[in-house]
Amino acid sequence: MEEELKCPVCGSLFREPIILPCSHNVCLPCARTIAVQTPESEQHLPPLLHPRGPPPPAAAAAAAAPGPGPGAAAGSAACPDSECAAGGGGGGGGGDHADKLSLHSETDSGYGSYTPSLKSPNGVRVLPLVPAPPGAAAAAAAAAPRGAGPASSSLTCPQCHRSASLDQRGLRGFQRNRLLEAIVQRYQQGRAAAAAAKCQLCDRSPAEPAAVLCEQCEVLYCAACQLRCHPARGPFAKHRLVPPPGQPGAPGGGDGGKGAGGGGGRKVPTCAEHDLENYSMYCVSCRSPVCYQCLEEGKHGKHEVKALGAMWKQHKAQLSQALNGVSDKAKEAKEFLVQLKNLLQQIQENGLDYEACLVAQCDALVDALTRQKAKLLTKVTKEREHKLKVVWDQINHCTLKLRQSTGLMEYCLEVIKENDPSGFLQISDALIKRVQVSQEQWVKGALEPKVSAEFDLTLDSEPLLQSIHQLDFIQMKCRVPPVPLLQLEKCCTRNNSVTLAWRMPPLSHNPVEGYILELDDGDGGQFREVYVGKETLCTIDGLHFNSTYNARVKAFNSSGVGPYSKTVILQTSDVAWFTFDPSSAHRDIVLSNDNQTATCNSYDDRVVLGTAAFSKGVHYWELHVDRYDNHPDPAFGIARINVVKDMMLGKDDKAWAMYVDNNRSWFMHCNSHTNRTEGGVSKGATVGVLLDLNKHNLTFYINGQQQGPPAFENVEGVFMPALSLNRNVQVTLHTGLEVPQCVKQPKLPNN
Repeated sequence: MEEELKCPVCGSLFREPIILPCSHNVCLPCARTIAVQTPESEQHLPPLLHPRGPPPPAAAAAAAAPGPGPGAAAGSAACPDSECAAGGGGGGGGGDHADKLSLHSETDSGYGSYTPSLKSPNGVRVLPLVPAPPGAAAAAAAAAPRGAGPASSSLTCPQCHRSASLDQRGLRGFQRNRLLEAIVQRYQQGRAAAAAAKCQLCDRSPAEPAAVLCEQCEVLYCAACQLRCHPARGPFAKHRLVPPPGQPGAPGGGDGGKGAGGGGGRKVPTCAEHDLENYSMYCVSCRSPVCYQCLEEGKHGKHEVKALGAMWKQHKAQLSQALNGVSDKAKEAKEFLVQLKNLLQQIQENGLDYEACLVAQCDALVDALTRQKAKLLTKVTKEREHKLKVVWDQINHCTLKLRQSTGLMEYCLEVIKENDPSGFLQISDALIKRVQVSQEQWVKGALEPKVSAEFDLTLDSEPLLQSIHQLDFIQMKCRVPPVPLLQLEKCCTRNNSVTLAWRMPPLSHNPVEGYILELDDGDGGQFREVYVGKETLCTIDGLHFNSTYNARVKAFNSSGVGPYSKTVILQTSDVAWFTFDPSSAHRDIVLSNDNQTATCNSYDDRVVLGTAAFSKGVHYWELHVDRYDNHPDPAFGIARINVVKDMMLGKDDKAWAMYVDNNRSWFMHCNSHTNRTEGGVSKGATVGVLLDLNKHNLTFYINGQQQGPPAFENVEGVFMPALSLNRNVQVTLHTGLEVPQCVKQPKLPNN
């Protein structure tokens, strides 16, 4: 609150504050220093503002003339307030000189000027007081022509810089802010009491609050210091201890200290216009309190006025309401400061963490470089040892051969020295052969080193050095996304399809650009990406039946890829549930009964596929013949997805089928008819299809009995249930069946 109680001009606590028209406050002494007189014209300036020198004759004559003129009267009556006279020298014109200050400049130009060397603590330029020359007021009054008004003075607010003109009353025209004056006085008393009520003998800083005051010693003691330094015995027993100033019961303080700052002794403010009248009403137009006489005689007679007490309560309520808003903002500011302090602590902690992380990363790089250095040194050592071994082996081998050759040479020379022809011829042939063999041992390259002294090892460290020099922090606007949370209640399997759902954790502020869903092969193999996108729900079709899959998901953004979620285990269905597929069926196929019953509009055979695809496991399904007219040849089996659909199943290389009439059946693939078997179908018959992809064969059943041997072997790949029929046949599909446990003996095919 202290800043609210300081004058914007002098920077000290307010002394006799006055209220400016802009509602700001200044000290009365400060107002005298910042008031500026503005002359109406050069010729109307009082003698004080003319260049220095002897006055003109007319001015001297006017000064000597008896009787005050209009100008003199105005000058003498300009400031009746005795307070304004404090700034002048003496005589009747001193007060006017203080209130309506006019200065001659340093160059005697005759105009008032600011002195830049004098400034208040808030940067407001302060004009120095210049004493008026003797007789200045009389000379100014005599020099002014008759009928000319006095020079006008103005006051500029140091806070909002609005100018206010002073009337003939000068600074007395502004109201005294007695409420602010009382608050300042209470504040000063409270601060003085708080400053004085400290123990004067405490060694610690700050000192403990004083508990007693010794009137004889005139020293303030806290409780501990009183027991130690002022015991109630001996010569101190006669000393009188009283409470310290500012506390109840203290002399001159507490409850008995009601003075000018207390409510009991405060002077009731009176009207500025009428000193004997108290304020009783409030002028709404002028926004100021007025007295009864102001309403009867003054300028407020035609203004809207209200009761002073009612307006007092109304403005108090408005101020309280406004304070509530400020209080809320102050509360928010305190919370914000707490947040900032927490942020400071968090920044400090994060800084230490990042420093530790940086040191750890650099240490890891140094360790990695040290380990690689050891590996490279090991390679160099091995290469050196290999070269040394090769050279030493070559030295030993060459030394041995040289010794043998030298011995042979010496022996041959001795033999040549002998003069016995018969003895020489006895050994000459053998020696010649030995010498030739010894010469042949020194073949080309035998006297060349097998290794060079140079090491064929070149370490390219330039990319690493460049990377080290470019090693710097990545300025990321955001961090990588956190771990996604799998929503297990929404994850499910259906047939050979799995559906997974996930979401980001709450209060996650890092942006997410997409997700990566990974799935293994259903057999404990490596994970592979099956989906990349922004959706948080994904269904994967075409998986193996009766298989266990592991799935996981991670999020990514521009900063990188986040960590994986927990792995979820999904089990596909043991048996296949499927229907006929209307989207891939021939246009002549007619489906009903939720796509489980099929017939045809054409007399030609048309193909329809199932909605399931098989690549692994054992699968069995049945087709019930609902209608069978005119002995048609429906075909049952499996096919690729791109099978030809406008002819009988099995006529191309994309289908494996058994076609059957009312008496016999055939297996057909690539239009090749094999294994004719007795036994056909009729209305009410059931055809079973067993696809064993573990053994890679296909077997057919009619009414629960195997029809012939396994129809096809070595079938591998992805297959879909298939059927071809014409308008004379209608069949219904039955799926989700267990594989038959008891298989009857197959019928032998006819040649």
